Amino acid sequence: MTEQTAAPAATDPAPVTEPAPAQLPPMPLLPPLPPPPAAPRPPRRVLRAVARWTAAVLVLGGVGAGTAYGITSMERTEVPGLATEGDGRWEYPRLSLPALPAGAPRPFHEGNTAEVHHADLRKLLLPAPAGATADKKLTGGWVSTQQFVSEYDKEARAGLGVTLRDAALRHIAARGWTMPDGTSSRIYLLQFNSTADADAYRDERSIGSSAGDPLAGAAEMALDESWAGGGRVVNTSSYVFSEQKPFGAAQARQGYLVAGDTVALVVQSRKGGGGTPRVPFHQTLILQNQLLG
Repeated sequence: MTEQTAAPAATDPAPVTEPAPAQLPPMPLLPPLPPPPAAPRPPRRVLRAVARWTAAVLVLGGVGAGTAYGITSMERTEVPGLATEGDGRWEYPRLSLPALPAGAPRPFHEGNTAEVHHADLRKLLLPAPAGATADKKLTGGWVSTQQFVSEYDKEARAGLGVTLRDAALRHIAARGWTMPDGTSSRIYLLQFNSTADADAYRDERSIGSSAGDPLAGAAEMALDESWAGGGRVVNTSSYVFSEQKPFGAAQARQGYLVAGDTVALVVQSRKGGGGTPRVPFHQTLILQNQLLG
């Protein structure tokens, strides 16, 4: 509200007008000061050293700023596909998290204490990279329990099926592909009724303390000591193993991801004495883990 100024009272004295100040003559300009004596120049070798150190600091500062921007500017709903850089990584498409039902939170949102995945599990499967040939059995849809247990040794399948039934398994989504170099990939996402059921399945099958049930055609698996858990999402767990030499016709690499109510199995194998490449296997684990988080 605008304040109103009260009119002066009738008894106030009339304002007195003061005479304008007299104009002073302009100040005369002072003569310019003589320039200060030039400082002695440092030796040329000192100048060269300073220039080299300055350039090094600028380069390091630019690299550090660029790295920080690349990390902090990443949106959680967009996961980069880690384009191939000549080190064996596969060229995955740019990924994004699927839309959720209205009002449904992400699995690790503070409002989702049960850590449940409300998105369609099939849309959380990692897509195949460029150049891959799709597996006709594992096309990104729902698969049966029988299909899942077929990944394991025959002697383990019966007990594994009982555990899945008792652990209140809801459904399984799966995708598979083969790369031009012969590397075969299979990803299974198992969703349970609750986080407690998923943890019970992990503990029942001794996943983490060991590789769990043996895979079909694979020898004893050992902890993959080269796995540093890079890209792991907070509140998720990863357990990574690889078949040690001497392996059979194909070396197998195996990883489990536990994220809330969902357990993922990632298996890669390649025939031949060269074994299964480690870099694309770890890359696949990282991207699938980020989609589940």
